[in-house]
Amino acid sequence: MDATAWSDRYGPWAVVTGASSGIGREVARELARRGLNIALVARRREILEELGRELQTQFGVRTRTLALDMAVCADRQALLEQTDELDIGLVVPAAGFGSGGLFEHSDAARERAMIEVNCTAVLDIVHGFTPRLIRRGRGGFILWSSIVAFAGVPNSAHYAATKAWNQSFAEGIHLELKGHGIDVLASAPASVNTGFAHAAGLSDGGADPAAVARATVRALGRTMTVRPGFLATLLDLALKLPRGLRARMLGRVMKGMAKGR
Repeated sequence: MDATAWSDRYGPWAVVTGASSGIGREVARELARRGLNIALVARRREILEELGRELQTQFGVRTRTLALDMAVCADRQALLEQTDELDIGLVVPAAGFGSGGLFEHSDAARERAMIEVNCTAVLDIVHGFTPRLIRRGRGGFILWSSIVAFAGVPNSAHYAATKAWNQSFAEGIHLELKGHGIDVLASAPASVNTGFAHAAGLSDGGADPAAVARATVRALGRTMTVRPGFLATLLDLALKLPRGLRARMLGRVMKGMAKGR
């Protein structure tokens, strides 16, 4: 698909949540490189405005800054309302966070908040935008799974469960929406070198978020699931093992990444 056809299918506007940092920021940059206007969504307005100016200058696209918190139900509704007049063709709910270490040591309030951001917000956003994309007869969603979505994972038990929800949800609506001209992609990277790992209590390192973003955007419309990055490709071998062995192997990886938990 050439650049014009790609922009026509998924443009003229995209929505990216979690756009202030990490994968969300790099996805916004990749979409702007392909000519899409971007509604940038995150809590930190100043960072979003700076990114918006950068994308406008570098790629000649339009941007809209929406300082909203996807952990807050009212803000998710505001996202739908504040983009109502935009012709949205692509929705990327990239806001999310994780945790590492033994579940018995986790904070219950933080774990509940993780469900709200990683799952409930994705549900609300996809449910809100789906009728709009169906009316257009074309468009797409990119949901964020993980290599740990494919087994129960010790030392990341609840985070892995939230990513399993995203993987299953993406696979289901991929098949439901295909006939409406809407592409749904689950991106399942392994560790990515962003602030996410630090916030989750994990060691730094991993794939370059820009490379993950490029591989993910390139896969949209071509497959149901992409596993971008060398480590995700390597760990993909573990997915061929029986589920119990798979869980143990991924659990060892997460234990090695956990810092003093």
